[in-house]
Amino acid sequence: MTVDFTGVAFTIFDFPIYWYGIMYLVAIGSGWLLGRYRIRKHPEWGWSAQQMDDLVFYAALGIILGGRIGYLLFYDLGRIFDEPTFFDAVKRVFAIRDGGMSFHGGLLGVMLACWLFARKQGWAFFKVMDFIAPLVPLGLGAGRIGNFINGELWGKPTDLPWGMIFKKANDGLLRHPNPLYEAFLEGLVLFVVLWWFSSRPRPRMAVAGLFAVLYSVFRFGIEFVREPDAHLGYLAFDWLTMGHLLTLPLLALGIYLIWKAYSRPVYDTAGEARESDA
Repeated sequence: MTVDFTGVAFTIFDFPIYWYGIMYLVAIGSGWLLGRYRIRKHPEWGWSAQQMDDLVFYAALGIILGGRIGYLLFYDLGRIFDEPTFFDAVKRVFAIRDGGMSFHGGLLGVMLACWLFARKQGWAFFKVMDFIAPLVPLGLGAGRIGNFINGELWGKPTDLPWGMIFKKANDGLLRHPNPLYEAFLEGLVLFVVLWWFSSRPRPRMAVAGLFAVLYSVFRFGIEFVREPDAHLGYLAFDWLTMGHLLTLPLLALGIYLIWKAYSRPVYDTAGEARESDA
């Protein structure tokens, strides 16, 4: 199979609507629907539908701005400094249609958004993070499907029967369909595990910690069959990529959060107005 889709899904009055943009809408919409469902099923958690709507607005801004800025900082910083003027550099930040979004940047953006939202509500930060963590994976999976449709983030050459030719690689080689691996592990598998784990009372920080650990393990492993970014290559040892490097702090954070959660358990209670713990 050759991966050679057009990035444009359809046009409206000659304005192109891109598949990747649709996948972002699917990601944000799925999180909103899952959050609304959980609020109805668990009124004892003390969330309202309006709070869920507000959180989605905050998170959407965090995803888009954090993902784009993170990509430029982690993967493409040189081009920012190559721009002739400050105005041109700012334009590059908002040139989302040119491609380039970072999960780790998006995660930092969402964390900042959740912190602002929690502060506004007078809640503990990890009450919000534990709630939102199980809502994220399906959106991650949708994003990876968008990568696949765009024919990007291809894997290394392989002779496995499911190898695919990525037209944009311009070499005719059968390669690992890396975005599909990530959609399955970081999307479907991570969602099932977190949805099950968070359906019962857990100490605060445990759900967010498990998300960080599992995502890190999946991403770290998949990086071994993913072709490194051409302008970065391997950072060390002929195998260490930027994806590996960015994932290690997240893994360490996840392990710490799980340890913290179970060494001094703190449980959220329904209707609690303020919480002083993390």
